[in-house]
Amino acid sequence: MRLPLPPLEPIYRPLPGPREILAHAFGHNLANGIAAFLFAASGPGAMILAVGTAANLPAAFIASWLFSAYTLSGLLTLVFCTLYRQPLAIGYSMPAVVIIGPALMQYPFAELIGAYIVAGGLILGLALTGLVKRATAALPEPIVMAMIAGVFLPFGLRLMGAFDQAAPIAGAMAAAYLAAAAFPAFRARVPPLLASLLGGAIAVAATNSFAPPAGLAIETAAPILFAPVFSTEAIVEFSIPLAITVIAIHNIQGFAILKNAGYPPPENAATLICGAATPYYGIMGSVPTVVMGPANAILNVSGPQASRYIGGLWFGLFLILFGVYAPTAVAIGGALPTAFIAGLAGLAMLPVLQSAFVESFRGRFTFGALVTLLVTVADIEIFGIGSAFWGLVFGYTASRLVESGDFRARRESLSS
Repeated sequence: MRLPLPPLEPIYRPLPGPREILAHAFGHNLANGIAAFLFAASGPGAMILAVGTAANLPAAFIASWLFSAYTLSGLLTLVFCTLYRQPLAIGYSMPAVVIIGPALMQYPFAELIGAYIVAGGLILGLALTGLVKRATAALPEPIVMAMIAGVFLPFGLRLMGAFDQAAPIAGAMAAAYLAAAAFPAFRARVPPLLASLLGGAIAVAATNSFAPPAGLAIETAAPILFAPVFSTEAIVEFSIPLAITVIAIHNIQGFAILKNAGYPPPENAATLICGAATPYYGIMGSVPTVVMGPANAILNVSGPQASRYIGGLWFGLFLILFGVYAPTAVAIGGALPTAFIAGLAGLAMLPVLQSAFVESFRGRFTFGALVTLLVTVADIEIFGIGSAFWGLVFGYTASRLVESGDFRARRESLSS
């Protein structure tokens, strides 16, 4: 029996023009785009570099990986933000980098690329059946938001750790953030994140904490097309965990954040593109494509809802530049103090964490939300799949057993 293809969400008309974009290009949108970019480029980019170096991959392989991970992500982000007028960030799977890190010691790079391509096929198949959207609709929002709270909580804790690492930098960033946030009239003109960024930059300069490597030069990354090898062992071990990571961890986060911000995310279209784009990422060395959770959260921290997509456009542009100049960009990012990156990410996550906790525990499904939060924060992998997925599984199961009345009330409210 032939399954009907799920309908793709219609694009927003009219498409934004240059005058509209320029009218709202600065202030909140620029600040959020910069903060989201620094978050996406610093730690994750350094992780790719560390994993590739530990596996003794040639420098050209690592550069191609970074090029595809960031340049293709930037292009897709520009497309989705423009077509749907929402800050929908497309990226690559950070947990996938962690999953395949040890695998690079055991499998040839080409076999892992084969596993990426198969994972993309699985994602595409699930998107074409429409199962992804139905599955996300079946999950109660408090349980999903509790998973998001559990995923983002470590970033808030790292903000506290930044005070131990470099108190002057973390203190300057926190003070600037609070000063901008305390006065509504000032906050409308200077976003707290921008104030924090500027305060941190001044503190970094004052403490001479920025130490770029000697002989730093501008270098561009050259993409390489790799021929995949389809190894049964690598496919069985990695393709299913990678597909689950994309659909049940990243994409659910990203869609829930957009819904919580008041947008109707194009779930079918975005999941479809994640599956279709993953093979292209893969043949240039990168792990699968995802809808980004933290970046979407940062892009929605502040500013008028109708123009936040422009922060996504900034984010996509910065990703493209980072990918093209990846060798130089990684060297500069690595020279920034850890406290600066941790402080900026932590401050950006404060409104997101506040909203996630409020949505998780203000009404129904609170027991399931609590179980989800605890399992997610525990950060324990099972069968190679991260704790965020298992948080949803165990939280939903616990809620089904203990909070059956909440499910009945939810069904009645949805049917009325």
